[in-house]
Amino acid sequence: MSRAVVIGASGGIGSALMQALRQQGAFDAVIGLSRRSTPALDLCAEASIAQAAAQVAAHGAPTLIIDATGMLSDATLQPEKALKALDPAAMARAFAINAIGPALLMKHFLPLLPRDAPAVFATLSAKVGSIGDNRLGGWYSYRASKAALNQLVRTAAIELARTHRQAVCVALHPGTVETPLSRPFAKVGLEPLPPETAARELLAGLARLGPADSGGFFDRHGAPLPF
Repeated sequence: MSRAVVIGASGGIGSALMQALRQQGAFDAVIGLSRRSTPALDLCAEASIAQAAAQVAAHGAPTLIIDATGMLSDATLQPEKALKALDPAAMARAFAINAIGPALLMKHFLPLLPRDAPAVFATLSAKVGSIGDNRLGGWYSYRASKAALNQLVRTAAIELARTHRQAVCVALHPGTVETPLSRPFAKVGLEPLPPETAARELLAGLARLGPADSGGFFDRHGAPLPF
C-alpha cells in the first residue's frame, strides 16, 4: 500500500493538504499527525515524534511526508521590527518550532522512506527566510529560524542521498496563505491564497521535482528560490 503522511495536519495548510491528497486518490492511505492526533506529535517533545514515527513505520514505508508545521507569532512572540525588540526566550521558541522541531522530524521520519523507490520529504519554509532575498530586514527570529531550516534540509538531503538515491528532501515556500499564522500580517491589497489553492499548487510543484533537486528551496510551483 502507498502511504502519505502530513505533519501539522490540524493547521490551515496541513488540513488542506490532507484533503487534496485524499481527493487525488494517489495514495491508499493519508495519515495526519499533529498535537491532536493519536498518538499526539509535539515538535518540542522528541519522544512524541519518535512514537509517531514508530506508528507510521508499523504500517509500512511512506513515500510522501510533508511537514506543514511552523510558527510566526503567538502570545509571547511577535515579528520584531528592530533589534531592540529581540527577546531570547521568544527567539528560542521560534527556533524550537521552525528549525529544531523539523530537524527532529527528519531524524525520525527520513529513515522510514523506502530505499529502493522514489520518495519525498518536504517541509514548509518561507521566502522571508532567504538570506539572498532579504531586502527589508526585520522579523529577526522568523527569518533566522527559517534560514536555519533551509540549511538543515540541505544538510539532511546530502546524508539521505547516500542511502536513498531516489529520494527528494526539500524546503518549500507556500506563498502567503489565508491561515491564522499569516492573517495578522497580510499586506493591504495583497489577496492571500486560500489554503486549498496553496495545497494543490504545492503538490503539483512537488511532482515536478526529482532527486537532482534534493536539498533545494523552492516556491509552491517548484521554481528554485535563493538561499
